[in-house]
Order: sequence, then structure tokens, then C-alpha cells
Amino acid sequence: MVPGSAGAEPPPGWYLRDRDSGALYKRGRLLGEGTFGRCYQVTEVTSGRLYAAKAIPRARLAAAGVGDRVERERELQCHLRHPHIVRLHGHFADRGHLYLLLELCGRGSLADILRARDRLTEPEVRYYLRQLLSGLRYLHGHGLVHRDLKPSNFLVTERMRVKIGDLGLAQPAAPPGRRWGALCGTPSYLAPEVLDRRGHAVPSDIWALGCAVYAALSGHAPFEARHRPELFRLIRGARYPLPPQLSPPARALIAHMLHPEPAARPSLAAVLGHPFLSQGFTPRTLPPRACHSVPIFLGQDPLRRLRRGLRCWQGCGCVPVTPGGGRAPPQSTRA
Repeated sequence: MVPGSAGAEPPPGWYLRDRDSGALYKRGRLLGEGTFGRCYQVTEVTSGRLYAAKAIPRARLAAAGVGDRVERERELQCHLRHPHIVRLHGHFADRGHLYLLLELCGRGSLADILRARDRLTEPEVRYYLRQLLSGLRYLHGHGLVHRDLKPSNFLVTERMRVKIGDLGLAQPAAPPGRRWGALCGTPSYLAPEVLDRRGHAVPSDIWALGCAVYAALSGHAPFEARHRPELFRLIRGARYPLPPQLSPPARALIAHMLHPEPAARPSLAAVLGHPFLSQGFTPRTLPPRACHSVPIFLGQDPLRRLRRGLRCWQGCGCVPVTPGGGRAPPQSTRA
């Protein structure tokens, strides 16, 4: 959820009760704000379990389309069980709000990490991307298109695992020969065919995921403009700058995922088998400090390898070699 966009409705009370189950929850810190409501950390009083409660004011549910979107999110997430999709634990309501009780992802979103870090290293992107591909493959396997993939909807747990959240725009894939032509989602992440009302489908999720990969590696979305017509012109032409720090495999993967023709984009399996993922180093886990600073990967730090080599040379009499292949000059032993 994006801070600052929920409006001026008063917050829920400090204690929230599910009248059907009798469970009582204590409201904690604000996790974020979105178009339809605020999200809070809550604690179940009896068990001490922590959750994220998305609180949607009843007045907003009456607005056109909002109630349908919330109901769709609730209905879909009731049936989804995957380690890389945010789990819905239940829902309840009181006089002022409807609450969706969600799995708590205590380290925020990838968008939060990018705000703190500017951009991520390629090993980190590989780490997160593998998990996102797993979750997205599960969604697509159940006939669903997410339609709003972006860093703010990729939520990170205390154990630094990433999960796909906010299924409010998710929709069953259109039957063969038909396409859902609604223009919805986040403007900078919309695929060309969505702008042209040719509809959302699996390739449009691949496009949005490609935009997210670009944003994670560069610190900003691939398509940016002050005015919508210019933004959409850049998207239709797949015109985006290539940051110089990107490796050739990263550039190739992004170019493949951001192909203007949906049929030319890779499948999820092809993304997983791309050299960017299959040949580069991927850490098994990330430390929590990666939320705010660049992590150092053991075995991948060139200074660490250099120090190891120097210890070997000093301890066993090995002869150091210069980058050109010749022997290095002997060091002086004078004090």
C-alpha cells in the first residue's frame, strides 16, 4: 500500500473484535495506506499472534467498483495457499470498517527497500525473482492473472522471503478467443496491449514483472514521463534507457520481458532458465540488513578472495602473479 493516499477517514478503534469468532485484536502500528484503506499490524490478544489487518471504511465500499474489488480479493485469497503469496487468514467487520486479516510481512515491500537502498544488486534480484516466479506460476496455474505486479505489491517477511500481495485486481484469465479489455493497474507498469484495450493476459504479467526487475536493478521504473500521453507513447514503443551498470544477461532478460509484442515475451519457465538466473550467483538467503544497506556475500567478495590469496602467498612461499601473467617484483624486507 502506498503511504498518503487513503484519505482522511478516522482510524479504527484500538481494539477490534470479530463478532463471529469472538477473537479480539489490538491495533498496532500503521503499515501503509492505499486507495481504499489503511493497513495495520494487529495482535490477537489471546494467542499473541501477529497479523496485518487491511481496514476498508464502509463508506468506501459503497463507491463504484470498490466493493467488488475487495470481495474479489477476499474470495480469491481464501483459496490460495503458496509460500510466496500473501495468505488471507480471515475477514470480519464492525460498524465502521471491513477488515481483511492477512499474513504479516514485517519488513515492508520491495518498494520500501528500494526507497532505502535506491537499487539492488543482481544477486539480490535473482534471489527475489526466483521466489516471485514461483508464486506467479502458482497464480497462473490456477487460471489467474494478477494485473498489478509492482515492487509495492511484493512483500517481505521477517525471514527475508518475498510474497505476492494485493490481489484486488486479479482476474481469471479470459477464455480462448476473448480478452478482458479493462484499463486497470499502475500506469508505469501497464503493457502495450493493455493500453490498446487488447486485454490483460499472462504476457501482461510478464511485462509488469520485467518492469519490476528493471526498477529493482536501476532504482526507477523503465518508463517515466510527466504526462500520461508521453508515458504511454514510451510504453508502446518499448523505449527505455539502459543503465550502464546492468550486466549483459540482465539487459537481455529485460529486453525479452519488455518486448512490445505479447507473443514474443518469455514464459515463466523461460525466464527461470534465462542465463541471468541460471548462470549468475544467487544467495540462499539474505540478511535483514539488506533492507537498508548492500549485503556482502561470502565467497563473492573480491577483496576477501584477494586477502585469502595474500595469506597463501605469505604463508607458503607462493609466487604472486601480475594481471598480465608475469611474476610480481619481490617485496623489500627492509624496515
